[in-house]
Amino acid sequence: MKFGVLNQHPVTVAAQIWNPMLLEISQQTGIPLALSMGQSAPETTQRTLAGEYDFAYTNHLFSPERQKIGFQVIARLNRPAIRGQIVVPIDSPLQKLADLNGKKIVFPSKEAFVGYHVPSQALSRAGISVSSAFAGNQEGAMRQLATGIVDAAAVNDRVMHAFAMRTKFRYRVLWRSEPYPDLAVMAHPRVPAGMVARVRDALLSMHQRDSGRRALENANRFLRSTEPLIFVPASNADYAPYSRFWREQAEQP
Repeated sequence: MKFGVLNQHPVTVAAQIWNPMLLEISQQTGIPLALSMGQSAPETTQRTLAGEYDFAYTNHLFSPERQKIGFQVIARLNRPAIRGQIVVPIDSPLQKLADLNGKKIVFPSKEAFVGYHVPSQALSRAGISVSSAFAGNQEGAMRQLATGIVDAAAVNDRVMHAFAMRTKFRYRVLWRSEPYPDLAVMAHPRVPAGMVARVRDALLSMHQRDSGRRALENANRFLRSTEPLIFVPASNADYAPYSRFWREQAEQP
């Protein structure tokens, strides 16, 4: 069965994060799960919408049209809520959001929720016009910022923090959004309920097994959470802030 993972990191890094955890789940459940991703977040999301993945780790399925597909939230990592941020290098002369007018800002992709839709709404409401570039994933945007290709980057704050810790990149935040729940593990409606329950139980109990703790600790070498990683229960209702955002977007003139 295919387990799709949204492109927050380059594919090679995502594989290092997820393959040990998927192997652990497969061994515990007898359900073979294989990591599957496109080369960019839009490609991965389109594959998810097309039904290629039986399970998905994403936050791109909460708009009204996509909710009709019927993906079910079954778990999430115990990471803090995420925020969209617009950031600049620590030594940038840009000091406030208005300073971005006419500047070049990189977004992960047009699919990124807190990395594109949320900051784009903020820029539009503030009447700020920017030159947009797209990197394909979160870390791609951060690397463009770090190498001076762009003036600013719109990012997921948790991924930005982990990237900065790993690369020693120093940055300043010009703007941040309200919090949204971190990405969810979701099951396609075609997956039998018993199979979904076995995968969910294996996720939620992963930290209780030595092999599972090792897989989670390996993931945290890249994700950089301050607390030990574990999977915790979650449901579609927990992701109501996403639905509210899309409802407000639809109501805008």
